[in-house]
Amino acid sequence: MKRTYQPNNRRKKKKLGFMARMKTNIISKRRKKGRKVLSK
Repeated sequence: MKRTYQPNNRRKKKKLGFMARMKTNIISKRRKKGRKVLSK
């Protein structure tokens, strides 16, 4: 029997990675705030 969570790293990066966040305005807001780490 397989466990329920089968992580797919490529899909995760596409959804939650740096470039995905660049498309929205999350990164720019964080850059304005002066964050050291912008995304994971």
